[in-house]
Amino acid sequence: MFFWNREHKLGISTLVILPLYTAAKDAFMEAHKQYTMLSYLDGQKDQSEIATSHDIVESQVMKHSRALLLLSSDFGTAWNSRKHVLSKKQQFQMFMDEMLLSSLVLSYSPKSERAWSHRRWVIKMIAGKCPNLLEIVGRESELVKMLAENSKMNYRAWNHRCWLVSYMPEAQVLHELQKSRDWAGLHVADNSCFHYRTRLLLRMVEDLQHSQDPNSLSSAELQQLLKEELDWVGSLIMRYVGREALWLHRRFLSVLWMKYFATCDLNISGPLCCESTDICDSSKFVDNELKLYEACTIIPDNDFEDYHTQAIYSATYIIWLAKRMPESFGVELQKKAEDGKLKRLLEKLCPGKSFLWDSLTGHF
Repeated sequence: MFFWNREHKLGISTLVILPLYTAAKDAFMEAHKQYTMLSYLDGQKDQSEIATSHDIVESQVMKHSRALLLLSSDFGTAWNSRKHVLSKKQQFQMFMDEMLLSSLVLSYSPKSERAWSHRRWVIKMIAGKCPNLLEIVGRESELVKMLAENSKMNYRAWNHRCWLVSYMPEAQVLHELQKSRDWAGLHVADNSCFHYRTRLLLRMVEDLQHSQDPNSLSSAELQQLLKEELDWVGSLIMRYVGREALWLHRRFLSVLWMKYFATCDLNISGPLCCESTDICDSSKFVDNELKLYEACTIIPDNDFEDYHTQAIYSATYIIWLAKRMPESFGVELQKKAEDGKLKRLLEKLCPGKSFLWDSLTGHF
């Protein structure tokens, strides 16, 4: 038995995959060739006959390309031929059918770059013409979440989700930030999810700088979100020892703080008042980061290597931060490290990075 069909699921024996692929490719290439030839005849006489042939050949191209893509999801010519036909037809239902086809392809090939790219092309084509675009964007986000559960470290899926942020209204951006938090907390090694949260936070900053809507997110609310994100990531760092993705996300949050909150420069109309939150208090921010560094450089008396990794990440993070912060922070760090603990830590755990300490002391 070469084919298995049950509960709307089709299984194909690997013994016939290659013959099927060859037959589908030959049929598609023949239809594609005929379609290309007819395109050159568009300006000639007897347009009614050519139009009839066009419809037939277009149908063949769509049918055979669909079969081919189900067997070979990254066959670029097949995807491009479908784009060409859809661009000429401009029928909304055909675009929706493309979303269904690419969803089917991604269900068994979730890292297919061509399939993800095709979905983005379809969304661009219907944007501005579709009354339920926000609903489609919401379903897209759910699709990424579902595929990410089944396909770990799926950068292409998360990149697609980051791209969707530009089509989201402010309320949906905030909802996505809250919704993705639980998933990120359970997948602390997946940097792509934290990159998605980075994109959402940057979009909020952009909206605050340019939006004139009085009902939009206020600067105080955004400050509170950043404080909660810093506290949350800090708790994850202490709970999941030695996870680089968490330290990279904290670096982003620190950059966000330094760029916008340390100088109170979020509001384009003037300085931002930070009385409603502690996030703009430089001394408290510095103190919190140093406390995190101290806690992460305590290595238990065991052979658990993740604690060593955690200490290295902590040390390199605090050096990186000191070189980016105003000089007052560097002075504070030097006071904390007068006993040479940081330098000795780097020399012991990672001799190749000990030069970072010298570059820090030479920075001031």
